[in-house]
Amino acid sequence: MTLVSKERAILFADVSGSTALYELLGDKPAAKAIEACIGDEIMVVFGNPEAACNASREMQQRVIALPPTAGVKLAIRIGFHFGLVLEDKGDFWGDGVNTAARLAELAKAGQILTSGATANALPAAQRTNLRDLDAIQVKGKHEAVRVFELMWGDTEDATQFAGLASSAKVETRLVLEAGERTMDFPREKTVLSLGRDSTCDIVVNEKTASRLHARIERRGVQYVLIDESTNGTYVQIEGDREVLLRRDRVMLRGRGKIALGTSTATAVELVLFDCS
Repeated sequence: MTLVSKERAILFADVSGSTALYELLGDKPAAKAIEACIGDEIMVVFGNPEAACNASREMQQRVIALPPTAGVKLAIRIGFHFGLVLEDKGDFWGDGVNTAARLAELAKAGQILTSGATANALPAAQRTNLRDLDAIQVKGKHEAVRVFELMWGDTEDATQFAGLASSAKVETRLVLEAGERTMDFPREKTVLSLGRDSTCDIVVNEKTASRLHARIERRGVQYVLIDESTNGTYVQIEGDREVLLRRDRVMLRGRGKIALGTSTATAVELVLFDCS
């Protein structure tokens, strides 16, 4: 096998909220609706970042024009990255592919994310539609990745940000709810602890929870949940499947539920979050 390293723009896109659609419509109708959109997930390879940028905008514009399915409006999230990838007989992999996939995972419904390296490679006309989201820790990368959002629509928000300098910053708020207590992530803190111990910032009365079970770190505009427990931490982001963290981490986005040591479906006490 001969591996060839080439510069390519890799784009990943998937349907946001597909889990809820399957629950609402059932397997076959939901699968048909998602297939009419883009399919559950796609990967596309381009020769240059400009083509990937144009394609991502057109994909979002076409999807938003689709009519709702049983009252549910489908949306997609997109990530693309330009850099070196390995190629062999039409297959692509390597760090460049992984970075694009991670950017798609970070994106919210209707959002397009790209990397700082890609932003630098884009023509000046396309760079004016980028919004700097700061350096963000991406799963699988040792160093934080500079992440930009591509403003693609004709909405008021897109108009507001188009043409701004790429150094514009975005503030993100995280609200946590456990039992009868609701709290904002304090501005003066960068870490919150979760567990059974009374010294934790968020005390969770769950038998399966460790005394010091997990922590949430604020990194720029990003909030990262990190498991440090024996039984693991379960996380369900609204519209996605539940994931189990074992000495691993995940970026919190949108709304969701956290359970310590047991599934969110069986937990006695959940930690609810809203990251907006």
